Amino acid sequence: MLQGNRWLPHPLMTLTLIVLWLLLMNTISFGHIFLGAMLGIAIPWFTNKFWPERPCISKPMLMARFFLGTFLYDVVVANVNVVRLILQPDIGKLRPDFFEVPLDAQDELVISILASVISLTPGTVSSEISADRSTLIVHGLDVPDKEEAVRNIKTRYEAPLKEMFSC
Repeated sequence: MLQGNRWLPHPLMTLTLIVLWLLLMNTISFGHIFLGAMLGIAIPWFTNKFWPERPCISKPMLMARFFLGTFLYDVVVANVNVVRLILQPDIGKLRPDFFEVPLDAQDELVISILASVISLTPGTVSSEISADRSTLIVHGLDVPDKEEAVRNIKTRYEAPLKEMFSC
């Protein structure tokens, strides 16, 4: 992981901002590279005070595999399933339900990303976390088996997230 310093506090963010700027401008000219570099340096430098701590990613390849593989695949499959469920003639066959997912993760970042991943997957929404942060309440559009849904979230999402942020 790239380590920042006083003048370049978030080098990965700087690089990402430069690339995003060039993609948005749809050109690679010296002026746009220079402007992207200035924005890429200035934005992290001015916002550095608002970043209380830097997340520690222990396994970046696992992170890439998770978000570009597992998560992307699940979003595509869930989109197809939601379309299939909505277009079925008898919508009364849906089994929407709330269920509780007991959390093994204690880190706020992991819980936050887990809740976001669940909500970004069509057909499920994470609605609340218990006060002691031990349970996440999730709503599913069609939940035939709550235990299987909980097991699926824990094995496909929570376990990899815990592993990639286990520093």
